[in-house]
Amino acid sequence: MKIALTMMVRDEADIIVPMLEFHLAQGVDVLLVTDNGSVDGTAEILQGYADKGLIVLAHDPVQRKQQSSLVTAMARRARTEFAADWVINADADEFLFPIDRTKTIKQCFEAMSRTAVSFYAPVTNYVGVPAQRGSGIDRLVYRDHRTEDELKSVGINSQPTPNCLHRGDPSVSVVQGNHFTDLAVAGEVPEGFEMEVLHLPWRSWEQFERKVTNAGAAYDANPDLTPSPNHHGMMDYRRWQAGRLRHSFVTRLPLRDALENDHETYTKDTSLMTYLHALVPHAVFPDLLAAALDSSKDEALTDEDHAHSADLAHQFMDLEGEIRELRQQVKDAEALAESYRLERDYARQQADKAIMNVPTRDLVGYTSRTLARKVVRRALGEVRRRRG
Repeated sequence: MKIALTMMVRDEADIIVPMLEFHLAQGVDVLLVTDNGSVDGTAEILQGYADKGLIVLAHDPVQRKQQSSLVTAMARRARTEFAADWVINADADEFLFPIDRTKTIKQCFEAMSRTAVSFYAPVTNYVGVPAQRGSGIDRLVYRDHRTEDELKSVGINSQPTPNCLHRGDPSVSVVQGNHFTDLAVAGEVPEGFEMEVLHLPWRSWEQFERKVTNAGAAYDANPDLTPSPNHHGMMDYRRWQAGRLRHSFVTRLPLRDALENDHETYTKDTSLMTYLHALVPHAVFPDLLAAALDSSKDEALTDEDHAHSADLAHQFMDLEGEIRELRQQVKDAEALAESYRLERDYARQQADKAIMNVPTRDLVGYTSRTLARKVVRRALGEVRRRRG
């Protein structure tokens, strides 16, 4: 049984070591990684693992939102070149973990039936106290169960989509975001061998700002890409341009009181933190892993600053909602005006056709009678004026 993992990364120095060490320890055999022009030290970290033969590293420094094509190529290569039986297409902030934490990824895939083709692993966001920097492994220890309405109230569209895990296939296609492939979803996951993805999307302000500006710059550099104005990445990019992104970032992470007391919405789970700290002595690069897990310099926000920033963010988002509503009203008015213009033009065309179909002698007679009536009216008017 051979398991491959593909990953396209850019500027993930804060989390890349825990991610690699975790999946290597869990039994992943081949890691195919494409660095997308990192400038924060990620490429150098990856090179260290490549030098030891632990990952297959490629570089594609051009930012053109090409994740789907690159990941598809890596997923196919995993089968054709490395004979992978199963392929995981992951992001740097995702950790595929057996729900039974005593098991490994390797054991879970080995338990799959031979008829299984692909299946989905649920993705859960992990949240905690916001900070200026750091991997967030020690801080983000609460499973996020907020409803869609609760998420939208803080600028998040929805909970994450499940990730597709699939058999190695030389012709597989992976959709942007790694959530879907064109392979059939077939095969039951044996009870006790289910897996889930632990997702850490909001690790620190430095990480989030970098992610937003990188994505925005990629769209700016590729004018042919036209994301919706309501695309969450573009909305965040506009917030950054307006100097409001930090407040938006902070409000995505719940206040400490909610984390510690709202047990239906936030469930504490320190399993990833515990696993990674225990892994340090056995890691490929123990010093790098220990440094990534060290939260002493994270500069976590105080509860007071968190609450103040969240309050400002809510005010900004209320204004954004009003602006979106006004823009929609303008759009609707423009559409109505266009429909009236089309009706007017159609009426003119019909009138022109009707006139063209009237015989010339009728038009001459009509014109003569009309002129005669005008002359008579003018004469009568002149008589009345002189008598009066």
